[in-house]
Amino acid sequence: MRQTETSIIKVGNEEFEILLHENEIQKRVKELAQKITENYHGKLPIIIGILNGSFIFMSDLVKNLSIQCEIDFFKLSSYGDEKISSGKVTMLKELNADINDRNILLVEDIVDTGLSISYIKNILESSNPASVKIATLLLKPESLKHNLDIEYIGFEIPNRFVIGYGLDYAQKYRNLRSIYALKQ
Repeated sequence: MRQTETSIIKVGNEEFEILLHENEIQKRVKELAQKITENYHGKLPIIIGILNGSFIFMSDLVKNLSIQCEIDFFKLSSYGDEKISSGKVTMLKELNADINDRNILLVEDIVDTGLSISYIKNILESSNPASVKIATLLLKPESLKHNLDIEYIGFEIPNRFVIGYGLDYAQKYRNLRSIYALKQ
């Protein structure tokens, strides 16, 4: 049975309000997939997700592609159970694929400061890939501290803490179909 989402949810003593509805997200994911399909036509990219947050976005994105691709994952930690990044990235899972001379699409749920994605991009580029491009569902331009070229952006959002659609708070709320922002 499908869960109906309300416009406001309580998490402990805090309230979160819908920032992006499920239908808006799905429409934008399909648009991004169409652009990626066009740009990688005739190529076999490796699509690399950053766990845990990107798994839902990446799954929906890949399901909407009209090209063949390979899949792999990195797992990082920079938040722990907090609402702000610790400023330190820890690698928890490395790639299994050989990326030498391959076209890579790095998929992230959210680019906040850009620390994690910069860290991963530097690791990837040291292995001589043919290309490294970035897709993110969410970008917080106000928070960005690293100079990044992000080719595929789902939504630019304000500098607010968000949960849902793969994004968590202390490893919970990833299963929400919409994206909620902490009320100000």
